[in-house]
Amino acid sequence: MALAEAGACGRGLLWPRVVLFGDSITEFSFQENGWGAFLAERLVRKCDVVNRGVSGYNTRWAKLILPRLISKSTGAESTVAVTIFFGANDSALKDLNPKQHVPLEEYAANLKSMIQYLKSVDITEDRIILITPPPLQESAWEKECLAKGDKLNRRNATTGEYAQACVQVARDCGTDVLDLWTLMQKNQDFSSYLSDGLHLSTKGNSFLAAQLWSRLDKKLSALPWLLPYWRDVDHTNPEASLL
Repeated sequence: MALAEAGACGRGLLWPRVVLFGDSITEFSFQENGWGAFLAERLVRKCDVVNRGVSGYNTRWAKLILPRLISKSTGAESTVAVTIFFGANDSALKDLNPKQHVPLEEYAANLKSMIQYLKSVDITEDRIILITPPPLQESAWEKECLAKGDKLNRRNATTGEYAQACVQVARDCGTDVLDLWTLMQKNQDFSSYLSDGLHLSTKGNSFLAAQLWSRLDKKLSALPWLLPYWRDVDHTNPEASLL
């Protein structure tokens, strides 16, 4: 049978997808030992894990591009989970990093706007997970800033205010939330979770992956394995097993 004929007589196979939406910490998550790569490996044959991380972006920009990334015509129906992971750039200090900074109240409003948009394309709040920014290790990040001729342009206490706002938005909107800022600081020396004071180290990626998996596993455990195990294929009549 020709492939075209096989496709015509077979049912289309819609692969569910998990969309990771965020800034550089999401964009880098498919690197070796990254938290996104961990999820993709765990979910092979169940759903696709789609990386929609955009380095340097804040929620002001994110809410504008979200409808271009997820819509009823571009996979909303098959989207089983979405992570929204912003705040590390929004919380940059206004006087030292005005391009990325977003005021705290606007940050919260932008998160709510993105949740409302996803609901408008039938992605319900139980499929949305907000992630707060991780804590900032100021001395390490200051070295990064000084190397570029800049001053320290973020503060951990300020990042914490944005993390708290993210948690409150999740409460208000009924979504799940992963409070990375608080969880990582339960270990007093949280610097090992960060590679440069801002982005995640291998240990930080592993920590986030484990925390996120405990939430996603509950949401996705009912998803079936797609396509039969090879030993279960009827080799005398593969069409009966595969189409």
